[in-house]
Amino acid sequence: MRLLVHGQQAFGKAVLESLLNRGENIVAVYGPEDAKSGVDPLIAEAHERNLPVYQPKSFRNNNSVAEECKKLKADLCVMAFVTKFVPSSFLNIPTHGTIQYHPSLLPLHRGPSSINWPIIKGSTETGLSIFWPDDGLDTGPILLQKKVQIEPEDTLGSIYFEKLFPMGVDAILEAVDLVRAGNAPKVQQDHSSMTYESWCRSKDSEIFWSRSIEDVHNLIRGCNPSPGAWSTINGQVIQIFDCRRDDLIKGKPGVVTAIREGCFGVACASGGIWVKRLRLQGRGKILSSEFVSTQNLSVGDVFGS
Repeated sequence: MRLLVHGQQAFGKAVLESLLNRGENIVAVYGPEDAKSGVDPLIAEAHERNLPVYQPKSFRNNNSVAEECKKLKADLCVMAFVTKFVPSSFLNIPTHGTIQYHPSLLPLHRGPSSINWPIIKGSTETGLSIFWPDDGLDTGPILLQKKVQIEPEDTLGSIYFEKLFPMGVDAILEAVDLVRAGNAPKVQQDHSSMTYESWCRSKDSEIFWSRSIEDVHNLIRGCNPSPGAWSTINGQVIQIFDCRRDDLIKGKPGVVTAIREGCFGVACASGGIWVKRLRLQGRGKILSSEFVSTQNLSVGDVFGS
């Protein structure tokens, strides 16, 4: 088949590489415009492979973009991590339409931060969906899905990079094969069961120590590495990343209860956490031992104040 690859960043690059490495015919690559910070990894890889590259500012009401796409005579478009809205008038140009990767078990966790929220909400399972996008937000029919377990110490980083990233690349290859064979499913989503969450941003990631140890631990894990769960202490904003829960910690919520073995304990409403790695606002990540020694942290200091 004649394939278009539309995506960005490391995942888009990995999908392009995998398709090319097994001999697929990639007729063009679509991706984001060049930024001041540099060229997107997918776009850079496409240039390296001497593939035609298209970087439209918008796909909405853009007849010139649609006409360019029609000239490519593609059989299928593969969308690998796309954040711009792409209307059905563009999605349906390839002979077999467009398939898209989404890192959740649709219809659950539609939206842009679909890996963060299952962890934050305490789910023990998530997964990925390859679906047929339409004009809705993650609402199109399902082609295939894969499940993964969220282990007690998993973070946003481990779920994505160790599970959903590699599994997602393989799932896209599997989906392309199903389309080529002519037996790719189109299973309608149960919209009555849908959930939607917007971006997980700083306003969503503040730690409230009066909540349960489960809620605090899940928030920190679900925001590690981005956007970073945060609290304040001695007038400073601190983002907490690596931590370990401890049901035996006792104390008033937010109070530093102990400092030992390079970590410090902070009490929640029930139990508490041992903080192992953090970041002061505007600085790089550091071990808790460095924070203790440079910031004169003491038992009895209070987070959230």
